[in-house]
Amino acid sequence: MTQNSEPKNEQKLTEPETAPPRQPVNVTITDIELEKLQKEASENKDKYLRLLAESENARKRLQKERQELIQYALQNVMVDFLGPVDHLENALKFSQQTSDEVKHWAKGFEMILGQFKDVLASNNVVPFESVGQHFDPHFHEAVEMVTTQDYAPGTVVSESVRGYKMGDKTIRPARVKVAKALPTQPDKEEKAEIK
Repeated sequence: MTQNSEPKNEQKLTEPETAPPRQPVNVTITDIELEKLQKEASENKDKYLRLLAESENARKRLQKERQELIQYALQNVMVDFLGPVDHLENALKFSQQTSDEVKHWAKGFEMILGQFKDVLASNNVVPFESVGQHFDPHFHEAVEMVTTQDYAPGTVVSESVRGYKMGDKTIRPARVKVAKALPTQPDKEEKAEIK
């Protein structure tokens, strides 16, 4: 064999065949068909935008509901703390009238009460003042009506249970006594007319 000869198994490399360029196809659409396609495209776009808006609204609504649920659960826990806080406050009112040993215990309980109040304050739970305020059913629960000249009718005279707010929402209304007007005595002229 000569050096210039090619082996039998080798194939010659050839350039790939290129397909002839496609000729553009002319499609004719009537004005009616074009109008129909444009209308259909517009309707599909409107449907897409509506679905997109609905899904965004649903996402926002679910997020808001989740936040409200968390806030509601937190409010319930804070309300559960208020009972023991009330009991501690009431018990400590009488600590000054006891022996020195009990006064030392009371100091410890005052510190615990302070920690409870710190937890409440850190969660934006604060008591509100009721005595001297006009009765408001959003903030007060009337347990008794008291006849008095010291307060105007409809004014809170005393509270038996302190009310608390969390932010701007009342989580526990104050239980209060409310002033009512003195019974009016009929004038002498009215008595004379009655007889």
